[in-house]
Amino acid sequence: MKHVSILIPKGQYSIVNIGGTFQMLNWANDVYTQQARKPLFDVEFVGVSKPSKDTNGFYTVMPTRAIDQIERTDLIIVPAVHEENAKAIEMNREAINWIKAQHNGGAEVAAFCIGVFLLAETGLLNGRPCSTHWGQAAELQEMFPDVLVQSEKIITECDGLYTSGGAYAFTNLAIYLIEKFGGRELAILTAKSFMIDLDKNDQSVFTIFSGQKHHDDQMILKVQRTIEDKYKEALTVEYLADLQATNRRTLERRFRASTGNSVIEYLQRVRVESAKKVLERETGNVTEAMYSVGYNDPKAFREVFRKHVGISPMDYRKKYSRAVLS
Repeated sequence: MKHVSILIPKGQYSIVNIGGTFQMLNWANDVYTQQARKPLFDVEFVGVSKPSKDTNGFYTVMPTRAIDQIERTDLIIVPAVHEENAKAIEMNREAINWIKAQHNGGAEVAAFCIGVFLLAETGLLNGRPCSTHWGQAAELQEMFPDVLVQSEKIITECDGLYTSGGAYAFTNLAIYLIEKFGGRELAILTAKSFMIDLDKNDQSVFTIFSGQKHHDDQMILKVQRTIEDKYKEALTVEYLADLQATNRRTLERRFRASTGNSVIEYLQRVRVESAKKVLERETGNVTEAMYSVGYNDPKAFREVFRKHVGISPMDYRKKYSRAVLS
């Protein structure tokens, strides 16, 4: 039987992550017990303190035990903490040290959404892949440059460390853990019971690109504004470099250092984000979206769109068009 510690951290913790995981694991545990005549999980809330109140005072969770009372556990669940990330880390320094010590003693760790920041602070993710909410991926990479951030992934697993993408992606990781420890049949039954789409592994389709401007390079900020103003035109790196009285090599180097993208990748992402808005309209179609963002080649447009969104323009339209939703 696996002992599962659902961590109740300090701060504005995600009650949805905590309650949802508790419910799913215990449902799967009941089914498994009926089939195998023995329990699969022993799930308990484990707090940094008892009781554990969120910082806004909306709710209180009463942990079964505090972390200093847990000598050994098999799996730690780390929920999202909705504080400024550096603040969340400092508030939970004791829990972070405990997570690291437990992992060194054999425990596996699953971190949901921005709970990954707490896991990254342990150093256990250095050189290993992880996901997080796509909107926080850039900050995670900046704070922890040795971590291999894969923001397009809904789930990652490496050496007993599991991470999930944003918001309700935690349900996909919970199903993944149920399958890992209880088998495919149990995972399918649980997914059907909770109406969760099984085997989802990419969150690119949910990404909203808003530009990467958390830097101080004024030249690159000007180039970004030019791209965002003129993305429908046939822009080239040489043209953008000439506007700033620099050369292509220098522009490319500084642009990637500031944004994490090449100039062309940034241009593609701006165009794709605009195309998505066209496809989301009731009357929008793929051809209109293609021409509206400066593409003339349907094949090239499809390839670029799929690269950054994970699905084709037609599939995106079917998924998000207002006509489909009405």
